[in-house]
Amino acid sequence: MSQTVDRALSILPLLAEGPADLGQVADRLGVHKSTALRLLRTLHEHGLVYRQSDQRYRLGTRLFALAQEAMENLDVREIAHPHLVRLNDTCGHTVHLAVYEENEVLYIDKVDSRYPVRMYSRIGKPVALTVAAVAKLLLADLPEPERRALADKLDYPLYTARSTPNAEAFLKELATVREQGWATDLGGHEESINCVAAPIRGADGRVVAAMSVSAPNVVVTAEELLTLLPQVRRTAEAISGEYSGRTPVKDPE
Repeated sequence: MSQTVDRALSILPLLAEGPADLGQVADRLGVHKSTALRLLRTLHEHGLVYRQSDQRYRLGTRLFALAQEAMENLDVREIAHPHLVRLNDTCGHTVHLAVYEENEVLYIDKVDSRYPVRMYSRIGKPVALTVAAVAKLLLADLPEPERRALADKLDYPLYTARSTPNAEAFLKELATVREQGWATDLGGHEESINCVAAPIRGADGRVVAAMSVSAPNVVVTAEELLTLLPQVRRTAEAISGEYSGRTPVKDPE
């Protein structure tokens, strides 16, 4: 039975390359045409493949509907949380997860620092768009016309001397963030707080969320915090892999 399932599932990547006839499917699977036909008929009955008028097979619309439904029901917070906890256990600093919704960047998860000095951020609270590292990552992923339109209508409060002063500077920083794939807030919102962030991407490569590690200067310097960037990026990549389905979740032993 497992071999039959494996063969049936092997047909889907083949058809993703384009329509194929019965002989091509049988050759790819290394089976007789009668076996390939049985598999195709079963997939056809479930709407996963479709037989065209030229007798070639292509992926069925049911497969796309299932994929869309699965994406809509994915909870990035649920997937990310164990990874955020492990990162927090390792580094000890505050870890955030944020998403972009309705022109706001919101924290949707937070794991508090083990140190006495705590961050006052709260889950559900919007972040400062023009300075927060997670906001820079999420906004940098927007299409260029949308980025420019947003930058032009934003206010640029000078929280500190390091705050982003205007739309031109903001767009330049977003371009840098987009190219390098990570972002920082080094005293841009609060003089004493530094932050490094990395993007979480879906199957299509778009940024669906951003995660960060933040710490006050009294705990670690900005330079010391930046040494955690590789670890932050690895964590974000692990979450991305699980969220997009590229990395299967291992069964507990």
